[in-house]
Amino acid sequence: MKAVELSLLRGICQMPGYVAAARGFFRDQGLNVRIAIEPTAALVPERLLRGAVQFAVMPWTRVAAASVRGEPLVLVCGSGCEEAAIVVRHGIGSQDVKKVAVPQRGGIKDLTAQGLMEDLGWGAAECLRMPSGDGAILALVGQGADAASMVEPYATLLQDLRLGTVVRRTGDLWPGAPGCSLTTTRQLIEGDPDLVQRVVTAFVRAARFVEEEPDEAAAIAADYIGVGARFIRAALRHCRPNIHALNNERAMGAVLALMLRLGYLEQRPARPFYDASFLERAVRPAAVTGVVSRA
Repeated sequence: MKAVELSLLRGICQMPGYVAAARGFFRDQGLNVRIAIEPTAALVPERLLRGAVQFAVMPWTRVAAASVRGEPLVLVCGSGCEEAAIVVRHGIGSQDVKKVAVPQRGGIKDLTAQGLMEDLGWGAAECLRMPSGDGAILALVGQGADAASMVEPYATLLQDLRLGTVVRRTGDLWPGAPGCSLTTTRQLIEGDPDLVQRVVTAFVRAARFVEEEPDEAAAIAADYIGVGARFIRAALRHCRPNIHALNNERAMGAVLALMLRLGYLEQRPARPFYDASFLERAVRPAAVTGVVSRA
């Protein structure tokens, strides 16, 4: 069994990672995967770059930004898709929003908010920058903000509990846009491609499990996310992991254009930051049912 460190966050977009660990899909690939649930996506790139973890499910936009800086992070499989939502606090009309809570800049929650605020007529609203996605949610619930950007299942949870109303989603702006995606380093791809393939193969198998067995997948995810399985199951009606989301070049191009306009990027990434070859091999019928050939 080969030891692997995997950083995950909390959300629907991370479900293949939870399921692959809980259902033994990593183990079937000869891997002993230890999961670390990180407090915020902003911490993850540094952990990958210094080798504290070998893989992470993190915002693809942070990988694109790392590529511009010359940092060797590489996307190897899609996961999150149309994952963020704008929620307005219960009792407030969308036209009355004056303060919007968003997490640190550069992730899909932030970019969804930035892209939709003008469309929602919130051009004059104050952007309340919080240190994490959890902080943005608490600002909304604690009435420190009129609206907040967040991922699922939190948007569904707040709406079902009548604490807020979902007014827009990432997909309303960028249909099919990827979100958090399976990421590793260029050094690992070049030094141990078999390991990368085994992780991707297990991840793909788990994503299919989420699609085929949403009730059981929601129950597994509940322990990682800290939200009741019923809210997770309900959120899966709005967005599910999509291993092919990174093939949506049109949506990714639109997001990169916004990042450039906002000054998040100095230029478009010159070097490819997505290697689709591992996913292509993993989706072959024989690849997801057992151990990948070591030949």
